[in-house]
Amino acid sequence: MNPFDLPPIAAILAAAASALGALGAVVTPAGAIVLVTLAVRALLIPVGVSVARAAQNRRRLAPRLAELQKRHRKNPERLQRETMALYAAEKVSPFAGCLPMLAQAPVISLVYALFASATIAGEPNELLHSTLFGAGLGRHLLDLGAGVQLSDLVFALLLVTIGVVAFLNRRMALRDAPAVAPDAPGAALLNPRGPLSWTPFLTLIAAAFVPLAATLYLAVSGAWSYAERRILRARYA
Repeated sequence: MNPFDLPPIAAILAAAASALGALGAVVTPAGAIVLVTLAVRALLIPVGVSVARAAQNRRRLAPRLAELQKRHRKNPERLQRETMALYAAEKVSPFAGCLPMLAQAPVISLVYALFASATIAGEPNELLHSTLFGAGLGRHLLDLGAGVQLSDLVFALLLVTIGVVAFLNRRMALRDAPAVAPDAPGAALLNPRGPLSWTPFLTLIAAAFVPLAATLYLAVSGAWSYAERRILRARYA
């Protein structure tokens, strides 16, 4: 059974499709997605501020963390307890950077569903006729065949945008991140220079499996994220 056909989900999709269609009639369907993305990111500015403050606090705590690592290097369990206690006492979360993407997950899922369903609430999905520079918003990168058309280059443009933004966001995070000893407990999670530092590039992989509409959302949101981090980084240096 298609989960999108379940009554509660179908009702949400129908309402969202009507709202997006009405907005798309004023601008364009693709323009409507851009406006929705900007509206969501504007609502999440307080989350971005909290992330910037958390990064500032982590930089402030860096000397104390280094001292804990030096003092308890031979006692990993004690080091982990002391590290978590320090974060808790200072009300700093080492995972605050994940909040913006987690907060957007429901919206991204909704955009995906709107352009991945042939029908919505039993009716043909008219959104699938929408295009961006001639490329269908419901198409996937994997749908492209050997004969790539000029309109399909929009996929490449969005993927390049997502990749460049991911690179810039990672570089900024590495520049601001406090050092964590590689043998410290939970270093893979706590160390922004570890394997998890590459998580921004997971968006690039996801873009190959979602409709073009969702790829557009990810590209615009990523660009906003980089600009927001640059501004807040200057404010909370």
